[in-house]
Amino acid sequence: MAIRPIALCSASLVALTLSGAAFAQTDAAPQTVTQEAPTEDIVVTGVRASIVGALNVRKESTQIVDSIVSEDVGKLPDNNVVEALQRVTGIQVTDRAGGEAATITIRGLTDPLTTLNGRNIFTAAGTSFALQDISANLVKQVDVYKTRSADQLETGLAGQIDVQTRRPLDFDGFTISGLARGVYSELADKFNPNVALLVSDRWETGIGDIGFLINGSYTRTHYRNQNLQAGAMVPFLTANGARPAISPTNNCVNTPAAWGALERLFTQDCRAVTAANPQGNLWTPGLDAGLSTAAGSTLNINGVEVPYYLSRDAVIASDLYGKRERPSVNAALQWAPNDSSVYTAEVFYTGFRGETFNSLHFSYADWWGNLPADAANSFELYDGTNIIKSRQMGAVAGFNSGDMATNKTDSYVYALNAKWDVGEQGKIVADIAYQDSKNETSFFAIRTDRGPLDIDVDFNAGGGLPAYSFANQGVLTDASQWTVGNLFDSGTKNTGSALTMMLDGEYKWDDGFLRRIKAGFRFDDRKADSYVRDQGAGGLPGMTLAAFSQGTPFTNSGFFDGRADIPTSWVLADPRSMDKDAVRALYRAAHPEANLLLSDQMSFGRTFSIGETNLAAYVMADGELEIFGRPLQLQAGVRFVAIDTLYDYFDRGNNFARTTVSTGSEKFLPSFTARYNLTDNLRIRFNYGETLRRPAFGDLNPNRILTGDLSRIGFGTGSSGNANLGATHSKNMDLAIEWYFERNSAIYATAFRRKIDGLVVPLTAREFIPNNYLPRNDAYTEYFNITRPENASNGTLKGVELGLTYFPSYLPSILDGLGFTGSATILDSEQTIPVVNNEGEITGTAKSAFFGVSKLSYNATLAYDSGPVGARLSYIWRKGFLNNNEGRSFANPIGMWRAPEKSLDFQLTWNVNDDIGVTFDAVNITKAKQQNYYKFGDVGNPTEFNSSTLLIDRTFALGVRFKFD
Repeated sequence: MAIRPIALCSASLVALTLSGAAFAQTDAAPQTVTQEAPTEDIVVTGVRASIVGALNVRKESTQIVDSIVSEDVGKLPDNNVVEALQRVTGIQVTDRAGGEAATITIRGLTDPLTTLNGRNIFTAAGTSFALQDISANLVKQVDVYKTRSADQLETGLAGQIDVQTRRPLDFDGFTISGLARGVYSELADKFNPNVALLVSDRWETGIGDIGFLINGSYTRTHYRNQNLQAGAMVPFLTANGARPAISPTNNCVNTPAAWGALERLFTQDCRAVTAANPQGNLWTPGLDAGLSTAAGSTLNINGVEVPYYLSRDAVIASDLYGKRERPSVNAALQWAPNDSSVYTAEVFYTGFRGETFNSLHFSYADWWGNLPADAANSFELYDGTNIIKSRQMGAVAGFNSGDMATNKTDSYVYALNAKWDVGEQGKIVADIAYQDSKNETSFFAIRTDRGPLDIDVDFNAGGGLPAYSFANQGVLTDASQWTVGNLFDSGTKNTGSALTMMLDGEYKWDDGFLRRIKAGFRFDDRKADSYVRDQGAGGLPGMTLAAFSQGTPFTNSGFFDGRADIPTSWVLADPRSMDKDAVRALYRAAHPEANLLLSDQMSFGRTFSIGETNLAAYVMADGELEIFGRPLQLQAGVRFVAIDTLYDYFDRGNNFARTTVSTGSEKFLPSFTARYNLTDNLRIRFNYGETLRRPAFGDLNPNRILTGDLSRIGFGTGSSGNANLGATHSKNMDLAIEWYFERNSAIYATAFRRKIDGLVVPLTAREFIPNNYLPRNDAYTEYFNITRPENASNGTLKGVELGLTYFPSYLPSILDGLGFTGSATILDSEQTIPVVNNEGEITGTAKSAFFGVSKLSYNATLAYDSGPVGARLSYIWRKGFLNNNEGRSFANPIGMWRAPEKSLDFQLTWNVNDDIGVTFDAVNITKAKQQNYYKFGDVGNPTEFNSSTLLIDRTFALGVRFKFD
């Protein structure tokens, strides 16, 4: 498709490069050369060196760049790259389960391009890399590009995050450095190791300078995630109101009972079947704002206006025990035969080993039988609403589930890079890299069921936390009172590889309007494959957990750290202590129809395979002219991108039948930057650029991932990719002003706007999927709400960033070295959201904020660096935001909002001498929580619509760093 024209264009650019030019889209972060007279770098040490070093990067770059610079070898004061970035202007992080931040956004957008030494990196079959897998111990510098020039990769609407590792020729000679830390996790009550070692040396030889470096890191973390949740909202009949009439044409098998007081109204009921209503529909789940919450609200059922209450279907407690290990190694060999050339060979490896055990306790809260004697007074409503705040129920069912999951990833990057000076003004850079990444997961769970128990529940007893208790709580920890239920046994495997080649060149002039011309091309060949296995079976009738012959039951304790009035202990099956093939054999004997396989019989079925070729070429030029005696620096360029994609998907529901799809696209992406110094210390910048977000490979996979009717609402849920997804396109404008008012200080502001077309949003439709692959247990269903991504939205994101770095030069004696750095980001976003019916047809549009965008976020760091002591006290905060939309299954608003997030952290370093330092760190000092609630438009809030609360770990670390050279 697009290969021939882009290849011809690339050949022309290479000819231009070799005729006098060359620099690069290279193995280092894209650096845009400035044309002003050299300025004196700010030279300081310690904590201040890190903060002021980042300020220097911004000052010297043509693009708008914010950075993190390591104080020294191995001295980035955080556990991973994501945590280090949370103090950068415009960055927000979230999802802090497991004792670390996992999700990063730039100005509210969730798709930053991740690069390592300028090379695009990924994990397995994905299109991005989990930055938290990069240990902070390996990092020299992290640059966050808010704007992009033509020589930079075109993907990532949010921007680019480039992680730079160290090279041996960065050092003058032999260097050995390292660190050893013990990190205490308060919730898990465990000490975890974090160690790193770097060894580097260089030699002058007869063939030039040669350097070798190896840098390794290992972290292990035990953690405990404790999550408490009030279930979704569903309607119930009132205690004394009107009742629906039973339709004379109903299709109930048995004579139906009359509608009862406080009876739950499912979406369909056989008693409501009529010729006009053949499905017996009672109400529509998944409305944007949910069912009305006004007091006295009614549903028309069989011609009767029936009042209803809204209440929760369950209370849920999840007590997850996890362990992860991250080994990583970076090795580099460099050869500089002369002053005009450098050759680099390097290998980067990062691994992940994860194991979790989730102790899940689920109690229904929706039974209307066995009502208390005084049923009319057995519940409490929120004032002025029809929402039940608390209630007493008799004989509710419940289950526990012991869920064991494993996750293993190995990713490698092999690269060769060469840089040549061509005369005094030209440069050429060539780079070739090969990546290989594999990921494999497994999931093995056994559900256990108990008999009915009376429950007393308050769905929000304060602070968004439910409170509940049972009439006989001893049942929860008595293994003889639980029967062995459903088995779930599944796994995935994903592989990915890429071969990438780049050739770039530049040529510079010292005077005249044209100061530099730069051109280059990039070829990338990506391949990815996804595989699954899935099996399961119903329960073992009549077998109690106490009598189960496999493994030892597990009983947790101390759940939720005493912060809620709830049961804190329950018993369940523990797959960690089991012979899994013996368990499979037991279930196979009880359910021969399930065709369960043992481990030596199991294999993965391929569901998706993709090959994508990306050819890109660019040309750009820098110019300079004088206005009012000061230089105006200009940069303009265009990038041409051609993408050819060929993918196969294998239908899990049709014996993995194969379908092949081929697509191609081409795009010109212009960029322009202007930078002008109003005074020696005051400058403005303007940037216009266009970027793309290509669909994630998983979003293209049409295979449906199904979940059964676990909550017994009448249908299951599922997700599927969309083979017709296209790229999202953004037109970006930035205007910045920066005042470097003192040697170590600056204040800056940036206004920006992103006009984005083709945003991907999830659309949900009800589908009938007969004879599907789900296990034939009591959660089996053939009706599903399937959610698919669609390019069905356009939107605008705009905002302002404000930043300040200030190290006063006039403070006396012991206060000398005190400084402040902080920033605030104000965002406003709006996108069109399609309104769909149950069939997935778009019936209109609504307006919504972008997912993941906080209107206000800020961070503030008080830093101190004097003599042997360096310290930081940091606080970050972000306003609540729309995290996601639910799968349209219940009566609550579909928007899942995240409450405001915050973290107070402290880092301290005491330098024993020039070579050794002792460190102390504390993270989440105030024991902040992560909370969700339901909201859409004006409907919803954290009180009546509370959902889940996750305890975030507080950690303390003590360590030692050393460096000898």
